[in-house]
Amino acid sequence: MGQRLSCRIVENENNALFAAIASGELEVVEALLENDATLLEHTTSHATLSPLHVAAVNGRIQVLSMLLDRNVKADVLNRYKQTPLMLAVMHGKISCVEKLIQAGANILMFDSLRGRTCLHYAAYYGHIDCLKAILSAAHSAPVAHSWGFARFVNIRDGNGATPLHLAARQRRPECLHSLLDNGALVCASTGGYGFRGSTPLHLAARGGSVDCVRMLLAWGAERLQLDSSGRIPFTVALKHKHRACAALLDPSSPAPLVWPSLLKFIGELNQEAKALLEKALLEANKEREKTLLKEGDTAPSPLHSETRNDDIVSDSELCCICFDQVCTIEVRPCGHQMCAHCTLALCCLKKPDLATTCATAPVCPFCRGAILELIVPKIKTICDTEVESTPTKPRRSRKSNFSEGSSSFKSLSAMGSFGRIAGRNSGKIDDAEKQ
Repeated sequence: MGQRLSCRIVENENNALFAAIASGELEVVEALLENDATLLEHTTSHATLSPLHVAAVNGRIQVLSMLLDRNVKADVLNRYKQTPLMLAVMHGKISCVEKLIQAGANILMFDSLRGRTCLHYAAYYGHIDCLKAILSAAHSAPVAHSWGFARFVNIRDGNGATPLHLAARQRRPECLHSLLDNGALVCASTGGYGFRGSTPLHLAARGGSVDCVRMLLAWGAERLQLDSSGRIPFTVALKHKHRACAALLDPSSPAPLVWPSLLKFIGELNQEAKALLEKALLEANKEREKTLLKEGDTAPSPLHSETRNDDIVSDSELCCICFDQVCTIEVRPCGHQMCAHCTLALCCLKKPDLATTCATAPVCPFCRGAILELIVPKIKTICDTEVESTPTKPRRSRKSNFSEGSSSFKSLSAMGSFGRIAGRNSGKIDDAEKQ
């Protein structure tokens, strides 16, 4: 009788503790622990969740911080070998994720369900802020020294799926972009996840996300790569009735422009210049898609805004190659300027050969000098021009600048996505020759 009563008291205290943690009642939790410190060792009956697990799942950062201050182990496991960090990532509790990483939580722990890490959880559930926090920690964590950052980004779960595979299958374009930007292998094949030998492009085709398909193609994914069943991504998209994806994956359709990641100066771009070139790449590939996709087949991408800068600039600041876009990219060390679209065309004339270790770097179309760096120059609007009575640089002449660099861009006329630009350029060349 006395033993049963004692068990009931312990059970009631246990339930009270977890209820207080779940609701974030810090004072109640502290009072219970002051009364009985052994409650920290108790777990829930179902999944054997520790108090730290419950705080992480519910995003109770104050309670979680208090528990960590009491020397609770940050990597305590539940019955499925999931850490509090994994559960915090699963539920998108970024403050708890950051706190656990700061407290030394191991980002290289594997669960017993599918052999996944916290990076797999972030990619699968689409919590981009959690994914970025984990990738940031991987640069400085012991993982970077023992495994290496590139190996961690491409870590496989028990079925051979990388985080990139999971992001593609679950239609997570933001996570997909972040992983690719951090070195995820775009053509990696799975083991037992999905169909054996599936690439991220196969899984994106199965999931039906046009944004994911478009992004993977822009990062060099192969449309003709086969899975173990001998299927290409185009076949997978057709099987699941994703017609828009199938149109982009059709091997007979025009190949998209590919992000020139193999070029050294592209890898060293600052974020501002990189964002401009990535937006130009997206727009150029969408121009190619207009003949493939009907108007209502695809929605605007959440990664990039379709709005354009409405600030009207002076004629002297227009790109001297296309005469359509503003000069937003400056070539170093020569200092010549182009728009992002023309800069991208210069880098993407040929799809990089993934089998080679390096790509031939393009040269400046104006002076034929080597391109060592791309930066974003300060763009003057009409308002700025009115304020400044004398410009800091001599105003450029359309005629002289275009004739200087037009010969370097004759090959652009053969590019489908830049057909409109090439057409306008040819007219300008004729006018210049007549004069």
